[in-house]
Amino acid sequence: MASGKRTDPLVSPNFYLDVGGQITGLFKECSGIGSENEVVEHKAVDKGGVPVVQKVPGPLKWQNVVLKRGVTDDMQIWKWRQDVEEGKVAKARRDCSITMYDQVTKKEVARWNFFNAWPLKVSGPGLNAGTNEIAVEELTIVHELMKRVK
Repeated sequence: MASGKRTDPLVSPNFYLDVGGQITGLFKECSGIGSENEVVEHKAVDKGGVPVVQKVPGPLKWQNVVLKRGVTDDMQIWKWRQDVEEGKVAKARRDCSITMYDQVTKKEVARWNFFNAWPLKVSGPGLNAGTNEIAVEELTIVHELMKRVK
C-alpha cells in the first residue's frame, strides 16, 4: 500500500489464454506461473579458517504453465500441439499471454506474457459414464521467458 489506498486481492475466475494474438479460451484452472533458480553451493573458508557454505543463484528455470478447461468443440489447442507432434516446433513457438479481468468492470487487471512458448502436452478428459462431472482437458505450455506486465 505504498500509495496509501487499499488494494484488494484479485479474484481469479476471469482469465483467458491468448496465443499469438488470438484468444484460445476460457480456462477454469491455471498453475505454474513463475520462475526459480537452482541453488549452487560454494564451499569456502573464511578469514578465521572456518569452513562456510555460500549459496548463490544458479541457472534460472521457468515453470511449465498448466491450464485446464471444460471440453468444447474448439480444436485450437489440439491443432497447436499437432505442429509439435509433426516436428514443426519452430512453427509452434508463439508468444502467449494469460490475462485476468475484473469481475465487475471486465477490465484487464493482470497480465503475464510468455515468449517462445509451445505446447508440451495436451490431455483429453477422463471419461466416466457413472458421473455427471464436466469433461476437462489439460494444456501444458513451456516457454523461454515470462514477464508480469500488469
